[in-house]
Amino acid sequence: MSVNVSMAAIPAAVTDFIHGSHQLLIDGRWIAASSEKTFSTRNPANGSILAQIASAEAADVDLAVAAARRAFEDGPWSRMTPAARAKLIWRLADALEAKAEEFAFIETLDNGKPLNDARIIDLPHSIEVLRYYAGWCTKLNGESVSLSNPGTWHAYTMREPVGVVGSITPWNAPLMMAVSKLAPALAAGCTVVLKPAEQTPLTALRLGQLILDIGFPDGVVNILTGFGETAGAAITAHPGVDKITFTGSTEVGRIIVKAAAGDFKRVTLELGGKTPVIVFPDADIDRAIEGAARSIFSNAGQICNAGSRLYAHRDVFDQLIEGVARRAGEFRVGNGLEASTQMGPVVSQEQLDRISGFIASGRSQGAQVRAGGGRIGSEGFFVQPTVLTGTRPDMDVVRQEIFGPVLCAMSYEEADLDRIAREANATSYGLGAVLWTKDLATAHKMAKKLKAGTVRVNGGGLDPALPFGGFKQSGWGRELGREGVEAYTELKSVAMAL
Repeated sequence: MSVNVSMAAIPAAVTDFIHGSHQLLIDGRWIAASSEKTFSTRNPANGSILAQIASAEAADVDLAVAAARRAFEDGPWSRMTPAARAKLIWRLADALEAKAEEFAFIETLDNGKPLNDARIIDLPHSIEVLRYYAGWCTKLNGESVSLSNPGTWHAYTMREPVGVVGSITPWNAPLMMAVSKLAPALAAGCTVVLKPAEQTPLTALRLGQLILDIGFPDGVVNILTGFGETAGAAITAHPGVDKITFTGSTEVGRIIVKAAAGDFKRVTLELGGKTPVIVFPDADIDRAIEGAARSIFSNAGQICNAGSRLYAHRDVFDQLIEGVARRAGEFRVGNGLEASTQMGPVVSQEQLDRISGFIASGRSQGAQVRAGGGRIGSEGFFVQPTVLTGTRPDMDVVRQEIFGPVLCAMSYEEADLDRIAREANATSYGLGAVLWTKDLATAHKMAKKLKAGTVRVNGGGLDPALPFGGFKQSGWGRELGREGVEAYTELKSVAMAL
């Protein structure tokens, strides 16, 4: 863990916001929770309490859903043209860009991620997602349909907003996830009840202030802070909610599916992952080493598509593991406000205990620790970047999502694409996969064989225009791209005798 490194000075606006009142945003007003209950949000770098946050429960959900329903059916939002919606969403992007530094500090304090990561990844991506979907407002069109049956009639389709959306977001990328759900829903003409994760509510609340400042109509965006088992469960089961969009664990995804089934809510789920990183013998090994290290150690491994399973050909395995283990030791772990920090703490004591338990399980089942493997210090929630070798497909560390900086490395003997794909696909997840090879034929063939929603080759990344989501137990539906906004619409067919 890095020491004696200068800390970035926290802007006064950030301090004022954190020390201010943190209430619920309902129908264009900030109000206390009906129960008057609050909970603490903590700084993962030292465990200290940052702020007290209003804790919403079922009564608050009722108020927020009613406000969203009024805005959707009767308010100015229902009468606003797509072009007018586009201007508002674009203005929100401009406002977020103007306050980007403030948001980066808030995200780092609440989530723990390095300030530089928040500056160069989370904020730019969030801003571009808003602008991308502002452009979709005027492009959600139906189409004329050429008919097969005889007769003189005309038919066409229309896309209409699904209605009131309940959005439940995770703690690993709080602002990015909130924006990735808000932007397409608003572009489609929906209204939203947003519940950020209880571990990291602050950037969502600050975003709510911007939403009010730029003039979104009352009730279009409502923000309820609180716990999943109370506020989240009430949103999911509420009869006034037409669609649920959730990003988080597969276990909670199952609960949401059951709750939404009663009234057949539309559901989008972006769940867990166990991404394989497959390195072929012809790969650029230096790039593969850096890519594999960053894929699992960035954001302390708290990324749904983190490259947590490494498969490398035996000819390059030792060189690759030596390089990744070296990079694990070089990663500067520390407070996200330190200028040199490359990996911050994990989000909570609970997450630290979970990761430590998986490492202990791997050791007990025969895995060897090539790098890391322990906690750093006694203050905050820091864990070492960890590389495990000697892992097998039947081990818990290989089968289950750890959601931490733990890489499980395995070798393969021959470049048999079918065999490699079978092993990579031998998981209940199917969110992402990563390939390292110079052979385009190999890349295209493997991309087709892998059961994953996103396949990245030699470092390809994430973009607002690319649909994101998973196969199997990694979820339902897609976010981002055209598919991401169409998920907030219903398709209506119109048939007209002439």
